[in-house]
Amino acid sequence: MQTPARLGPYLQARRARLSPEDVGLTRYDDRRRVPGLRREEIAQLAGVSASYYTRLEQGQSLNASAEVLDAIARALRLDQHERAHLHDLARAGRKRPAAPPATAERILPATRDLLRAMGDVPAVVTGRRGDVLGWTRTGHALFAGHADFTAPERPDDRPNTARIVFLDAHSRDLYVDWEAKARAVTEHLRLVAGRHPEDRELAALIGDLSMRSREFAALWSDHRVRACEQAVHELRHPLVGRLTITQQTFVSTPDSEQSLVVATAEPGSPSEAALLLLAHGTG
Repeated sequence: MQTPARLGPYLQARRARLSPEDVGLTRYDDRRRVPGLRREEIAQLAGVSASYYTRLEQGQSLNASAEVLDAIARALRLDQHERAHLHDLARAGRKRPAAPPATAERILPATRDLLRAMGDVPAVVTGRRGDVLGWTRTGHALFAGHADFTAPERPDDRPNTARIVFLDAHSRDLYVDWEAKARAVTEHLRLVAGRHPEDRELAALIGDLSMRSREFAALWSDHRVRACEQAVHELRHPLVGRLTITQQTFVSTPDSEQSLVVATAEPGSPSEAALLLLAHGTG
């Protein structure tokens, strides 16, 4: 089974994106065998020995302290989500107890009630791995109207947002900038994979997408991470035409990792009129 995320490749990928000029170092020559900073340069910036950093990148040192990881994060210019991912990967490299058997996620009762109360608002509830656990009528019609509305009620039939984006032709037509949406989905999935290295179903999902989608495999190899919080998407909807939405993601509870994804449009805009039309057509 494919390992979802490892510390060494992540450090290498992040190091490759920085130049000496980015971090205030003087470039003395251009004879660099690989792009980006050298290992000894990151070690110098982080205040650790070059040999120690090399062992860390090669997976030979598994007990880096939080202080050392934070120093490396600063050297690599990581943001808060990338820093958290670095710590997750370091913990994942240490020996962990075997994961318990996976159980089907269930939408939280309070979240189900909230979804019902939202009425015509386009909204979707997703689980940790991006499985759709529930949606409003308008959310279903906006993002995946061709899918069975009742599918989230059956764990074996639930749509998965990553599979929809990469393997469903509908999404390629729906998102005007499909590449940006695909990048966002992949970067969020890598963030989750670092947090849950023991999740076998998540690893299976990543392996399946890597085999079936060249685009996903290329994006996954880039090692970028990003939290899905807010994004603007231009859609080409088969029923209501072009519209622009703001997609916001709210975490139900930190423990459950269930997310409520809500789509809105600018008040008084043609996009808001399109959402209202879609809501009335599915009510």
